[in-house]
Amino acid sequence: MHSIGEMGRDSGLGVSALRFYDRAGVLVPARVDPVTGYRWYAPEQLDEARLLARLRQAGMPLADVRLVLAGWAGADSGDSGLVPRLLDGHLRRLERELADARGALSTVRALLEHKESSMTTTTAPTRTARLTVPAAEFAAALDAVRFAVGNDPELPVLGGILFDVEGADLHLVATDRFRMAVACASTGGHAGERVQVTVPTPLADAMRALLTDGSEAVLTVDGDAVELQTQGRRAAGQALGEEFPDYRRLTRLPEGRRITLDVPALRRALAGQDGERCALVLTDTVVVAVDPAVDSADDRDGTGAAGGFDAAGDRVGVNPAFLLDALAAGEEMQLEYVGPRAPLVLLRPGTEDTFSLLMPCTLDA
Repeated sequence: MHSIGEMGRDSGLGVSALRFYDRAGVLVPARVDPVTGYRWYAPEQLDEARLLARLRQAGMPLADVRLVLAGWAGADSGDSGLVPRLLDGHLRRLERELADARGALSTVRALLEHKESSMTTTTAPTRTARLTVPAAEFAAALDAVRFAVGNDPELPVLGGILFDVEGADLHLVATDRFRMAVACASTGGHAGERVQVTVPTPLADAMRALLTDGSEAVLTVDGDAVELQTQGRRAAGQALGEEFPDYRRLTRLPEGRRITLDVPALRRALAGQDGERCALVLTDTVVVAVDPAVDSADDRDGTGAAGGFDAAGDRVGVNPAFLLDALAAGEEMQLEYVGPRAPLVLLRPGTEDTFSLLMPCTLDA
């Protein structure tokens, strides 16, 4: 017999997914210990679990997966059998969806080209700014956003940090699409128009390495050239050429309810999560992390992190590693919850201009 941990490792499904498919009646363990509730699987169920993993990887709906597994167990392998027809039908559906997506994206490209051609071709003003920033504030702002920088080679502009200078404020912004971090530092010496420049991550890291004392740093932007000087040391380089997304539009959210977080307890709970998603259970006064496949915090397989908490409240799925990154901002933090599909907002009490957003994920295994 295979334990649930062995089954998860060898099949590629993971323990949380196996619990989900047990409760859904798709892949029921051969034996469940009546005392501990621990699941055990027969050796022949390993091939079935691997097949299930591939079907879900291909995006097949759960209702069709059930039929494929039932037909496969009954040796339905003929060309006219149910299983081949289900596989062919799913492939045709994917091809239709791909064709529809191609058509929609072609329309979007045409709209973008029309917009670009209809815009005036006047020369954009030169981006120039020279300002002073307290080194400690600048370092704290860089630290607050660094974790959210993207690493997708298809989206190089997200591989940098936006420096947005407006009035006396320097906003720093980073996003990898699934999360966004915004921080602010005060400045002096800049009274001109708003200046935005996207600083590549290596240059931003080099700047951070210089900010080791309480002196003032001088930031200079001249077109695509960016330079930071402090205490006779210098870091300089070229900005990324692409335009950063309008972060202000992305952070314009309805007001939600704020919940004070027990950050140390939540970190401990998240550290026990080994998957790409876990559930946060939100009440008016507490946030608890539990395994998404556990009906309550009384997890008899021993992997839940709620410790006897009655999991009654709103549930929202998150990537535990991403949430841990956001919680590194401080020991006192609040979570603002707008709704199950809206980004979660994490911020420190009394600080409205430094925060991070985290996109929720589905709890379907």
